[in-house]
Amino acid sequence: MEPKAMRIREQSSTYPKVQNVMHNVNETTLMMQHRKQVKKKATGIDGIDKESYDQHAKENIAELVQRMRKFQYKPQAVRRTYIPKGNGKLRPLGIPAYEDRLVQGAMADVLNEVYEPRFLDCSHGFRPKRKAHDVVRYLNQSIMRSKANYVLEADIKGFFDNVDHDWLMKFLAHDIEDKNFLRYVKRFLIAGVMEGTERLESDRGTPQGGQISPILANVYLHYVLDLWFVKAIAPKLKGQAHYVRYADDFVILFQYENEAQQVMQLLKERMQKFSLEVAEDKTKILPFGRFKGTREDFDFLGFTFYNTKTRGGNYRVGVRTSKKKLKAKKQSAKAWLATRLTKPVAETVKLLSAVVRGHCNYYGVNGNFHGIQNFWKYLKYSTYRMLNRRDQKGKLRYPKFLRIWDFYIKEPHLTVDIWNWNPKIT
Repeated sequence: MEPKAMRIREQSSTYPKVQNVMHNVNETTLMMQHRKQVKKKATGIDGIDKESYDQHAKENIAELVQRMRKFQYKPQAVRRTYIPKGNGKLRPLGIPAYEDRLVQGAMADVLNEVYEPRFLDCSHGFRPKRKAHDVVRYLNQSIMRSKANYVLEADIKGFFDNVDHDWLMKFLAHDIEDKNFLRYVKRFLIAGVMEGTERLESDRGTPQGGQISPILANVYLHYVLDLWFVKAIAPKLKGQAHYVRYADDFVILFQYENEAQQVMQLLKERMQKFSLEVAEDKTKILPFGRFKGTREDFDFLGFTFYNTKTRGGNYRVGVRTSKKKLKAKKQSAKAWLATRLTKPVAETVKLLSAVVRGHCNYYGVNGNFHGIQNFWKYLKYSTYRMLNRRDQKGKLRYPKFLRIWDFYIKEPHLTVDIWNWNPKIT
């Protein structure tokens, strides 16, 4: 960790407010952000990419710092584009201007150092050394070892588009005493969005596609949800309760159904106070756990959690790839393979090898071997069919295909242990 970053974290750990952080957004930190940028990435409304900015990077960044000191720097509107989702719909994607990426990156680093000592252990997602697997492990262990009988599934409707700017600025001002830093955060919040040739105002929500957006979202939910449940709700409950959040997705486990019902009502009121809303069709309470033994299951972070038993007849929480995610990944793979009809076979299979590794690295948790094998077999069958369609000299014999497949792509295997307790997750 950089010495300056350590000083921010130490100050945040020691004092109620962190002061004078804007000086950490300087020529050194902005140059570091410039070096981190990916080449040939889509450009914002400024049309500038890393290669063109790099031609006079030192002079450009020095001039940028001068404009920031004089408060002449104003973030540009984010260019909105759309990418296809697995369900056939389109997902909006925001692309900031190049200099805005640099400034957001440097400011996000400052915010991370301020808030890492302040965030609670129940918070995951967009945080260093905290992965989705930590949440999966926590849920598995909590259900297995505690008196968890009911699961409250909740979904915040359009969270990133509905963050209230006034509340967010109040939360930040509670922890940071630096008017200049907060002033630039506000400028990013109201920078607006360019949709085609039309500029849309952004009176709520976090900056689309910006590096600062995830940490701002975590700050908002730290106050709206994490502290509220851990400090105000959990101590008043008679039964056990376990709360865990990953970005804007969260789950609460309860011992008693009546307390789950009470908290669900309080949750709706809490959301409304901060300009948020739970999706009624995706928010529910279901019986779950060793003392219920129901056929109910719930999805979280791309996994389905369900009740099952070991070979010896003992209760166990089962974790598998959710059907929705598996279907989407298969559809995506099928569409991609259709574009490879004229591409070199070796190149295609090498890319598929990376896909298989990534799939196993995420979904390869204890008890989900059949889930990752299912996807592996689908890729294998679909690739064979695609190569047969492109073969002009006759059908590709299966033994030959197997030699190619087995040379590049390994058998699927489990990669993540969620059955052993991680002492860092409490």
